[in-house]
Amino acid sequence: MAAPETKPRRAGKTDATKVASAYFDALNAHDLEAAVACWAVGGEENVHGQRLVIARDGVRQFLGELMEAFPDLRFDPVETIADGERCVVRSMLRGTFAGPGTWAGIQPTGARIELAVVDCLVVGDGLIVENNAYSDAMTVARQLGLMPAQDSAAQQRMTALFNARTRATAKLSGHELGQIAEGVWRLQGNPGRCNVYFVADGEGVLMFDAGARTMTRSVAAAAARLGGLTRIVLGHGHTDHRGSAPAFDVPVLCHPEEVVDAEGSGGFRYWDRDLAFLSFPHRQAHLLLHRRVWDGGPVSITGTLDAGDEIAGFEVVHLPGHAPGLIALWRERDRLALTTDCFYTLDGWARDSEPHVPIGGYNFNTEQARASIRTLAAMGPAACWPGHADAVAGSAVRERLERAADTFA
Repeated sequence: MAAPETKPRRAGKTDATKVASAYFDALNAHDLEAAVACWAVGGEENVHGQRLVIARDGVRQFLGELMEAFPDLRFDPVETIADGERCVVRSMLRGTFAGPGTWAGIQPTGARIELAVVDCLVVGDGLIVENNAYSDAMTVARQLGLMPAQDSAAQQRMTALFNARTRATAKLSGHELGQIAEGVWRLQGNPGRCNVYFVADGEGVLMFDAGARTMTRSVAAAAARLGGLTRIVLGHGHTDHRGSAPAFDVPVLCHPEEVVDAEGSGGFRYWDRDLAFLSFPHRQAHLLLHRRVWDGGPVSITGTLDAGDEIAGFEVVHLPGHAPGLIALWRERDRLALTTDCFYTLDGWARDSEPHVPIGGYNFNTEQARASIRTLAAMGPAACWPGHADAVAGSAVRERLERAADTFA
């Protein structure tokens, strides 16, 4: 007769406390094998912010390194709380970084450490199956001498240098967030004075175009200030307009004819691979920018939008030419158009210019691009905000766009 099945015994409060006490006694005695014996095979020791190791060999290596680096290491319990198979131990860790072993690759300094640590142990069948350990890594770094002392002159100098670098990076990647219309904001970054637009979308904002990869942090910060990113609409899938999109875990939409480029080459499938249509200095600069600065890589497209669809209070308008699936967002009530690269308002060196057809070599079909600019002009917009530089707005918008359609690209 087969023996009846039994469930694994869950550790009681006393058992969990007893195992935790035995474990810390072994650590304080520097009895490495006794400490390792407290672990179940396959148990996980996760020292958050440092490393994750698997028992028993991984725990043995981790604890052995710790004991070699801090020969007088000691955990002095402050509080122990147990509930079923879980036991939380708050203690003060003290020791001298005397060696002879290194710690995380750092040579012994003789520094004394003293900091609060919390170990969250899970016990099963009398052995530790999991531990999540938490400590203040900044305090450790200060006490070891890796970081300057709190509020010291050295810390103030380091902070000033860090802030200077942050300002320089922001200037390059994009930081000029401003409201351009009701419920619409623009973030402009470099290179190429790329524009990313945010549109009120429920409690957060929709992003139209994703700019260059180097704008990712600025885009994330801007979206957070505006309530959080809900979804991304790509006006087209070129490298400098999909750049930050892969960094965000939100739905990404584009025109059906743009999926192949958003998820693929970013436009290179119909461009000359060497960008031979550009002059030598531009060619070398653009090749570098596409690879190292603009492109964040292929984007996973969640769904598509086509002409006439509505999203966040705007109508989708298909304006092919520069890209086969280029779309603009149009709001009839204030005659506002977000047009991505339907036209350019900057020259080859990113200086302001009158609107004109984009550079021919970057176009899928230049004559189609001219026709799309005329289509946009016929809609009678009050303001058209492009993918780079500044808007065409104010008086004579239609006339300026009509002239742009005839301007050599």
